[in-house]
Amino acid sequence: MPRNFNLMPRGSWIKDPRVVMRAILGTLLAANLVAAIMAFKPFGGSADDLRHEQSNASRQLALLEARLANTRRLVQKVERARKEGDDFLAKYFSDRRTTYSTLFEELSHAEQAAGIKLRNGSLELNPIEGSDTLQMMSLTVAYEGDYPSLEKFVNLLDKSPRFLIIESMQAAPQQNSQLITVSLKLDAFVEEEPAAAGGAPAS
Repeated sequence: MPRNFNLMPRGSWIKDPRVVMRAILGTLLAANLVAAIMAFKPFGGSADDLRHEQSNASRQLALLEARLANTRRLVQKVERARKEGDDFLAKYFSDRRTTYSTLFEELSHAEQAAGIKLRNGSLELNPIEGSDTLQMMSLTVAYEGDYPSLEKFVNLLDKSPRFLIIESMQAAPQQNSQLITVSLKLDAFVEEEPAAAGGAPAS
């Protein structure tokens, strides 16, 4: 029994643009899949690749840990410096009235111990640039006495437990006398709240 077959001639599919387009799209899809696999390595890559990635991660972790350790050391140094600064202020700085009375009391004791005499004195209080709470108390005093007594007085001031600075010192002999007049400018420091700033207390 004869059968009817509607077969396309060999090679006729090439002339069908739909078939050609499907073939091209299939090839492009396969190429994209291969490229994606090579780029993202969804299966983990080779053992060498994994070892390389692990080595890089370990190096980065070590760098981060080193930076963290340096930061911690820096923070500790800052905290230690802040504490030392606070301790220094608490030990050597006091309010204006306390500094004034303590300074004059210490000068009086040193004067009596050295056997010299106070001639005159003046006080000046100046703000310290860059600070709202710290001020410098400058005391200018003049004493008279013989050389050994004045030398003892200066040594007593130099050994003072307070943060006392001898800014300047001038000595001049008195005429027709064994006595010497010495003028000193002494600096001490005051810590006060900004609202308490004002003139120096009266002597």
